[in-house]
This record gives sequence, C-alpha cells and structure tokens, in this order.
Amino acid sequence: MLAKRWNLREQGNEEHIRLIMEKVNVNRTLANLLVQRDIDSFDKAKAFFRPSLSDLHDPYLMKDMDKAVDRLIAAIDKKERVLLYGDYDVDGTTAVATLYKFLKRFDIPLDYYIPDRYSEGYGISLKGVDYAAETECALIIAVDCGIKDQEKVLYATSKNIDFIICDHHRPGDDIPQAVAVLDPKRKDCNYPFEELSGCGVGFKLMQGLAQKLDIHFDELKVLLDLVTLSIAADIVPVTGENRILSHFGLKMINTSPSAGIEAILKTAGVKRRPDSYYKTDYSFTKKITISDLVFIVGPRVNAAGRIHSARSSVDLLVSDDALLAEEFAMTIDGFNIERKSLDANATSEALTTIEDSLDDFNRKSTVLYNPAWHKGILGIVASRLTEHYYKPTIVFTESSEKGIITGSARSIKNFDIYEAIGACSDLLIHWGGHTYAAGLSLYESNFEEFRRRIEEYAQANITDDMMIPLIEIDSYLDFNEVTKKFYTVLKQFAPFGPGNMNPVFQTNRVYDNGFSKLVGSNHIKLMVTQSHYKSFGLPGIAFQLGDYFQYIESKEPFDIVYSIEENEWNGNTTLQLNIKDIRTEKDKGDTQE
Repeated sequence: MLAKRWNLREQGNEEHIRLIMEKVNVNRTLANLLVQRDIDSFDKAKAFFRPSLSDLHDPYLMKDMDKAVDRLIAAIDKKERVLLYGDYDVDGTTAVATLYKFLKRFDIPLDYYIPDRYSEGYGISLKGVDYAAETECALIIAVDCGIKDQEKVLYATSKNIDFIICDHHRPGDDIPQAVAVLDPKRKDCNYPFEELSGCGVGFKLMQGLAQKLDIHFDELKVLLDLVTLSIAADIVPVTGENRILSHFGLKMINTSPSAGIEAILKTAGVKRRPDSYYKTDYSFTKKITISDLVFIVGPRVNAAGRIHSARSSVDLLVSDDALLAEEFAMTIDGFNIERKSLDANATSEALTTIEDSLDDFNRKSTVLYNPAWHKGILGIVASRLTEHYYKPTIVFTESSEKGIITGSARSIKNFDIYEAIGACSDLLIHWGGHTYAAGLSLYESNFEEFRRRIEEYAQANITDDMMIPLIEIDSYLDFNEVTKKFYTVLKQFAPFGPGNMNPVFQTNRVYDNGFSKLVGSNHIKLMVTQSHYKSFGLPGIAFQLGDYFQYIESKEPFDIVYSIEENEWNGNTTLQLNIKDIRTEKDKGDTQE
C-alpha cells in the first residue's frame, strides 16, 4: 500500500467567508468550501447552486465559428453529402452522435466514420478521406480530432472535400488549412472557456447553427446527455460551461435519457423505479452521477472501439428504438467483458515485468513495450500501472504497420506527460493529447532511446515528493456539523469532477465504537465517533485499508480523511463516510504536509 501525503488546502479569505455565511445562510465550513471554489459573492453562489443554460457563452466568441456555420448552412442548402468523422473513444463517438442527431433534421445525405484503432490509428486517416471521396462527400466535420492533421486536410482539399475541425486538444505550431478550425485551445482564440470536451466543441457548433437558423435552444437540450457523458469520460474540468452542461445533462439522464444511454444502464443492471426526486413518473434505482458515467457507461461505450469497431457505439448512441438499442448495448457489454480479461492479463504481465527488473523499479518513469498486448487496452494498463507505482507511465505494443509501435501515456499530478513526450518529438511519428494523458507512435528502433530520454526528462522534472500520492483536504470537520441541513447543501455542490471534486474532510482523534468489521478481501466497514459527538456514530467504508483493522479494534484514536456520500441499500439511503486514508499516532510526522 502506497503511503500518501495529506495536504490541507489554504482556507478562504475571512471577509469572503463571513459574507457567504450571511448571504447564503450556511455554516462556516460550507462557506469556506465555496470561497475555495472562488464563489465569494451572492451572485456567484446563485450561479453555482442554480446553473442556468442562459449562462452558456455565445458560440460565436469561438474563432472560426462564423466560417464553420456558414459552410454547414451551404451544405444544407445544396443538400451536399456530409461525413461526420470522430475519434474511437467516448468523447469522439458521443460527438459524432450529437452532431448526427441534430443534423438529421435537415434531411441531407449524412454519414459517419470512426477510424479503426488498429489499422488507422488516432486522428484523420487517409483511408477515412478516401472513404469520403468514394461516397461523394463534399464536407467532413471532424470532432475530437484533426487539430494536428495538416497533411490529411490538404489531401482532402486535393479531392475537393472541405473540412471543419472541432477539436479540444492542444494545437501544434501550424493550424490545419481547413475551412474552419474550432478549438478553444488555439492561441488566437479568445473563447472564454478552454476546457470543453471534443463533444462540447461539436455541441457549440450545433448551438451556433441553431442560433443562425432561429432554432429554439430546447431542440439542443435533448443532446445534453451525450455531452455530459463526454465530459465525464474525458475527465475534463466540471467547471464553467462544463458544469452547466453536465448539470442539465444529468437531469436528462435521470429523467428522460436517450434510448442508447438507457440501454447501457439497463444492461449494466441499473433499473427504473418510481421516484419523485425530479417530479417525474420514473427514475432509476439510483441517482446517476458523473462517477456512474465514468465507471458504468463510459467503459462500455469505449469497449467497442477497443475490441471491435467504435462505429457500434455510435449506432447505439443515435438509436431511437429501445429494443434495437438494447441489442446494441448487449453486444457492447460483451466487448467490455472481453476487454476486462485482456486488460487484467496485460496488467499482470506488466507488473511482473517491472517487479523482475530492478532497473524498472528504481526509475521515475515507467515505459514498457510488449508486442503481444492488445492495442485497445493500452490506456487502461497505463492507468493501472500509474495508480500502482505512482509514476508517469507509457505502454506500447505493435501497430498494424511493420516496424512501428504505438503507445498510450498516463501521468501523475503536476507532471505534464504531453510536454515530456513532446521533448522527444524528433523520435516520434505522431503524438497528441493532454497534460495527463496522451497517445503516440514511433519506430520500434527508437524505443530504447525514447525510453532513456523520457526517464531523463522525468529525473529532471519529478521530485521525490511528487511520487507520493497527494490527498488534497478541503477542511477540518467536526462530526457534530454533519447534519441533514449540512449534507443537503453539500450535495448541491454536485456535479463533481475535476475542478469541483467532492469535498474531502479531515477529522482527528476518532475511534471505533465497537461495531467496525472487516469486509471483502481488505476493506473495513467502520462505525466511528468522537469523544464529544452527540450521536451514536457515523458509518464509513475504507477500501483497501484493512491493514489498519487491528489498530482500529484496539479503540485507540486515529485520524481520517474522507468524503461524505449517500449509501443506497435495499431501498434505504443513509449517509456514509468514504474514507480515503487513515493515520494512526505512529504514522504521523514525515507524511504531513
């Protein structure tokens, strides 16, 4: 079990805390949580607790939006054949589905294309452009990809095919010469919010089109479940526009989800029940959250592209027929089962490789290559290794092209894996991504040199402290503060995600009241209290912390860090502490920030 650092975040400005306490009528702890999130006025608090679609930015603030909309309208007027081209992950497939569902109203020849992960790889492919030419498409709209595909755009131009690019990845030095390039991360783009998902950028294009054609925004709201799934699965910040979009998207998923998303949830065992929370006739047996989209829906949508073809995911997401959607969902669920087996085997092999190599174990980075690993699970294996050893990790396997290997990278807090890979650009054929996740390809003959240089970069940029997982703690909390009113306000901080995580609290000198027990392989079901706590105790669950059980049984005090959540079981809902870490008296000292 990796030791963890605890870091108590700086508390908010005292004057702002007092103002929020007065204006919002919350206690000091909640006011501090709001101020930490830069909510320091009544108006900001109102916008935070009551998100409004009217607060979405004007899509025409994004560079090239006018050009993109004009070209799309021209295609609609001329009844040109349009190809929607998207990446094979959740963000790409939801983006294609979003555009398809909105544009089909115009009765134009519309098609979609998802590149094969193995034979074509990430981004625009020559095969995809050739398909567009063969099917007489006049316009390709690329979503969640394309920002670095200058040559492929020129190739399309040579075949009299125009391109609109909707991407959210970091651009290179040169912007593709497309009709329009929508990317809020462009240096010459002044759009107020840079953190949209790829699907989010595609949605803004649809919003711009709707505005130009005087289509009411209600016609766009039905797409928000897909946009929210992309926000969750692509791990973009749940702040700004993303928070507004996901707030309403989750509301839709919980009340009237599209046939595709409902079919996935049903296949995963989430069923409907009568529920008045959203004042509707039905809801699910649990309230669907961003976390559920990340862990239940997202992996299934992703599995099609990992194992077979991501086109199956788009087929599912655009389906309006419940029975057909269920058939698609069951097929994709089968892909997900196969994916789990492949990723478990590859992860086990990777861990054995590292454990058998003293050189690998002592490095500050993990870079592995195994030609037998399935390309579709590289990102998952990289994530598991990063979590296990807490080092930036890049995992490679053979590509479909002889002599070329392809890889997926994941990183640790405060280490920019995109920049690290970019520092080796002379060795690469292709690369792209974000601060904490990236994809790349290179010649197998360059692997050892690449591995050496990534480690050299890691040694220069990773301190020893960075290799210890950090738990950011928002505030101390006394158990007597955990009232019904406190939690009623706290859960309105949702939807949670990067940039607005579920608050983490620290409570010191708690102890077992005699009802804690070991459950599962290494988990503890706790019932903890404080000496001055007015109630019997608070229930908690501590996953993978079973090593502490003997100490907890001794009734000695210990400190905990945790988030508060609702636990649903057999139709009953209770509050529960989700305990992130435990610290005994002997643990204190060198691990405290």
